[in-house]
Order: sequence, then C-alpha cells, then structure tokens
Amino acid sequence: MDTQWMKTDVLVIGGGTAGTMAAIKAKQANPEGEVLILEKANIRRSGAIAMGMDGVNTAVIPGNSTPEQYVREITISNDGILNQKAVYQTGKLGFEVIQELESWGVKFQKDTQGNYDLKQVHRVGKYVLPMPEGKDLKQILTRQVKRHKAKVTNRVMATRILVRNGRAIGAVGFDVRNGDFVVIQAKAVVLCTGACGRLGLPASGYLYGTYENPTNAGDGYSMAYHAGAELTNIECFQINPLMKDYNGPACAYVASPFGAYTANAEGHRFISCDYWSGQMMLEIWKELNSGKGPVQLKMTHLDEDTISEIESILWSNERPSRERFHEGRGENYRTDGVEMNISEIGLCSGHSASGVWVNEKAETTVPGLYAAGDMASVPHNYMIGAFVFGRLAGTNAVDYIEGLEHIEPDPDVLEAEKQRIYAPLNNPNGVPHTQVEYKLRRLVNDYLQPPKVDHKMEIGLRNFVRYHESLEMMGARDPHELMRCMEVHFIRDCAEMAARASLYRRESRWGLYHYRVDYPEKNNEEWFCHVNLKKEESGEMVLFKRPVEPYVVDVDIEREVYDVAVR
Repeated sequence: MDTQWMKTDVLVIGGGTAGTMAAIKAKQANPEGEVLILEKANIRRSGAIAMGMDGVNTAVIPGNSTPEQYVREITISNDGILNQKAVYQTGKLGFEVIQELESWGVKFQKDTQGNYDLKQVHRVGKYVLPMPEGKDLKQILTRQVKRHKAKVTNRVMATRILVRNGRAIGAVGFDVRNGDFVVIQAKAVVLCTGACGRLGLPASGYLYGTYENPTNAGDGYSMAYHAGAELTNIECFQINPLMKDYNGPACAYVASPFGAYTANAEGHRFISCDYWSGQMMLEIWKELNSGKGPVQLKMTHLDEDTISEIESILWSNERPSRERFHEGRGENYRTDGVEMNISEIGLCSGHSASGVWVNEKAETTVPGLYAAGDMASVPHNYMIGAFVFGRLAGTNAVDYIEGLEHIEPDPDVLEAEKQRIYAPLNNPNGVPHTQVEYKLRRLVNDYLQPPKVDHKMEIGLRNFVRYHESLEMMGARDPHELMRCMEVHFIRDCAEMAARASLYRRESRWGLYHYRVDYPEKNNEEWFCHVNLKKEESGEMVLFKRPVEPYVVDVDIEREVYDVAVR
C-alpha cells in the first residue's frame, strides 16, 4: 500500500447535508482558502439525504413563528436538557438557509398566494415545510460545492483525527478502493459524518436495513472521542416509529397534516401529536405492549385527491422504494393502514439529543475541531439544523485558522494507526466482518434496548469492553471489506459509550429514549444536567455532569412537560 499526503486549510469529513454546506460556507468566507471534503462514498448520493428529502421539519418562517417559540418547543420536548443558545441558531438562521437553498434550485411547497405552505406536526407551532420535488437536493448541493471550487476526495474513509499541541491538525484514513494509507494535514477539521445508525440491529436482522443511512456507523462519534472531545447525552437514544419490516418512516410527518393519524388496532387515536419525541415513542411502546396493538398510520378515511398527494410525496423522495414495498404486500392507503413498529436504537442528535458536544459556534471542546449535523449535540435539529451548523462550522473554522500554520503529525501516531487499520488485511481468513458486527449489534439489542435494566446494561458493558478480542479476529480480503471492519470498530466504541452513559444517568428521561426500569421517574433535583464523557490521556473513559447553561428563552420545565397521550 502506498501513502498519500494531502494538505488543506479546512478539512470537512463527510459530504452529506452538513458537510457540503460547511465546505460552501468556508469557501464563501475565504475564496482563496483551500477546503477539502473527504467522503467515503461519493458526494453525489451520500449521507442521510442521498435520495433527497420530503420535507423540512424545523422551518422557522417569519410571520408564522419566531426563534423564541421554536426554542421553547424544543426545550419542552427535550425535557429541558439542551444548550438553548445552540438551538436558537437553528431558529434564527434557518430561514436564511431556506432562501439560499431556493436560490440554488431547491423547491419548497407554497400555497396559491405564493407563501410557504407550512404544516403543523409539532405539539405547538407550524415548522414542517413539504418538499414534493426534493429528490434532487443532494445533486444540487454537489453542484454548489463544485461552483465554489471546494475540493472533493471521494472513496477515502477517515479513521482518526490527528491532534497535536492541543489542537486538531488533520486526519488519517485510507482509500476504500485501492487501500492506500491517507494522511491529511489541516489547520481546522469539521466532522459531519452523521448519526450512528448501525448501533442496534433492526427487527429484520439485516445489517444494513436500518432507519438511518447504514453507511453512518458512528464514525464521527468515535473519532471525536479518540481526539479527546467531549460527547454528551449518549444515553438519549434515537428510536423512531417505522413501517413494520421496512427501514423508513410510515410517514406520519408527511401524512398527519393531511388528516392521517396514528391509531391502535381498535382504530382509536392514542397520541395527540406525531412529532418524533421520546414521549411519543413511549406511548407507542406502551400501546404495542398493552394488547391494543398493532399500531398503524391510518389514512383510509381520506379522499382520493388527498391520498394521491401523500403518495406523490412519499414515493418520490427520500425512500422511493416505499411504493414497491406496499405493492409487494398488496397494500393500498385507501383500504389499508400502514402497520408501524419501533426502530432499532441509534445515536443521533438530529432526531434526539446524543452527540458530540458543540457550542453555538459549532466548536467542540478540542480547538480546531468542529462538528455539525446529526452527530453534533443540538437536539432535534433535523436537516435545517444540519445546514445551519454546517454553515457555522465552515465560517468559524475559517476565522479560527487565520495566522495558523500546519503542524507535522507525530510519526509514531501515524504508524500505530496504520497498523491498526491494516490488521484485518493481514488476516484475510479471519472471522468475516459481517459476523463480528452481527454479534456486536445483537448484544446491543439484548442489553441496551429500552426499557433499560441495570443488570442487563452491566452485562452489555462487560461484553463491549472485551469485544476488542473479537475485533482482532476480523479478516478482510480487500479495501472494501477493510472499510466495513473499521466501521465495526466505530460501532463498538459507540456501544460502550451508550452503556456507560445509560448506567451513569440514574433516572428516566426523554420518554422511551432513556427509560430505566430501576429508576422509572424523572429526577430534576439530581439529574437536570448533561451527562458528558471523554477519553482521558490515560485512555480511560470518564463520565461527568455538565450543568445546563442559563436559558435565553424562559421555560418552566417543572410545570411545562411534553404530554402527547390521548387519555
């Protein structure tokens, strides 16, 4: 294997929603600066929006809502545990993002008067903006990256962030096609690698049949941890309501504004709001286990025009295979409900609250290292939040690097990482990565799946700690299999973090996301705080409480709670 050396001013790892915007904004801030996107796939169709998006979930449009109203809603839905200054950025800057996307050719639904056609899905306020023609979103972003002359290196997987003299100085990885070892020196690094979608195992048993883009294996969570950055609220899992046997939403987010609703087997509505909160997921879990299941998205009462409009949105964006799935089962929205179930667990701040700690500038706790998108700790941020924090990361990274020079990486660090990466290639007849990953994720399901039980989580933790032994048994026959092996390393790191954080927070919070059988009640007196973790210089993982910063929007979290149950 050869070694490739690259140099850039700003390195963006991940070419999805947040990554493309970070690169564009970095180039806008300094057109003469060098910006490089590192993508382990191809940015034309990579990331969570690879096949587009059917709507924007957090659109704060002037005249309809305010940033303050939005922050208030997210604060209540996330049980008060958040950095309001960071969430406020999504409310404040989201409209500018929508306008900019529109100027690039992205189309948002409008009414007959030409106004944005906002829908209500959240408990309070209209923030959902449909995108019936959103299938080309990723290709539009890719064109903008090229127009702004940001460089792109596809098919290279980052495995570690390089840190020296107390700051991020680049990254190391390998080419997933030819196997070359790749070292990138940078003055600032932006992590935009998405969620950890492959933490739990879906009910189907398929390794890549996950709700999240299955290429998002917790890469950034692991890299940030090993760089010494703080991560937060990893015990707050992502759990979503999905179509049964299908790796996508039903999708009540799209259908409920048209009159669809979630119902039990008796046809009764049991939740008042289809916004994806932990509290909503807890009610779905209770209903499924009450004898009133299965649960379904009900549309049979809607007229033909309405159902046709829902189909045109759901079947052309994000997950276009949804139409074929229904056809294969002989299902029709006019006569059948869409059976729903609970997804596998994952880590994602965009849909819940677990991520790499960032402030309102997208800065992590490691100087020169930024994070944005589903892996950054801005709760319920969704796609617009990823754009906003990609924008902040790119702009602030350019400010940070002014006057900085490149730092040479430590040769011993490079050699150690090279040995770690290529170990499976030196053992081509070892245990296949698929088997090692399946066992790991089976353990996650068996011991971490909510409701959480302390004794089970302790067993899980012991397994995750000793799983290094299994990782050493993996074999790879080519660079593609090597990439999959490295992803299993990332998943193992995330599993250990999830177990330790879940054991550390001794209360229940966020509905089903962190529902502990041994501590079934919320305890604001002791646990109104972030649970953060980081890697010490000794290599040990330490957990600690980080206080919730003073609110910028007043919310009484003792009195105002997120209750969506229909009594």
